[in-house]
Amino acid sequence: MRLFSGRSRDFSARPSVEVEGGRLELRPLRMADEHRFMALRVINTDWLAPWDATTPENPAPRNSSAGFKDMARTLIRGAQAGTHLPWLIWFTPVGKPPLLIGQLTVGPIIGGSARTTSLGYWLDERYAGRGLMTFAVALAVDHLFFERGLHRVEITVRPENIASVRVVEKLGFREEGMRLRFLHIDGDWRDHRSFALTQEEIGEGLVARCRGSQSGIG
Repeated sequence: MRLFSGRSRDFSARPSVEVEGGRLELRPLRMADEHRFMALRVINTDWLAPWDATTPENPAPRNSSAGFKDMARTLIRGAQAGTHLPWLIWFTPVGKPPLLIGQLTVGPIIGGSARTTSLGYWLDERYAGRGLMTFAVALAVDHLFFERGLHRVEITVRPENIASVRVVEKLGFREEGMRLRFLHIDGDWRDHRSFALTQEEIGEGLVARCRGSQSGIG
């Protein structure tokens, strides 16, 4: 395992894994991804609305070019500073070109005596239920523990988001409790269930854990 480093040297890292039907890869977010990203968000507007982050000042998600540019600039600056890892999720079916199917963002990454971070993610509805998000989260967590040297990773999920709860449960995340009115989501302050893993709990890693129970991954 690498020692923790305060500034990110792995923003260019592209963790990947062979899955059923193709290859899954986490690629760093780029400004040039705008058109594909926005097209995917538009297609998934209704699917993602209940889980989209908002603010009291802007209670509707910003599915716009300006919104993408603001998000991308902020996340890329964070990546350069070592506080975030903004990844897009790409799936390459056998014999076909790569497809953008979602987003996974790590951050903020906290060093010092904590060495902890959190994950947030979303997936194209057309690829839900195939285990791809489970593998994407596994890739990210393994990278954070084995390459980045973190000690703890947290994921918070709205209780109503059954699909996301299934992901963390299948990967063995521990539930730590309910955070009341934790994040502004879909126009209001929403409760979230908190799940976490520490480095001591992952054994050979979460991708290996997925491999061992692949027949049961949803």
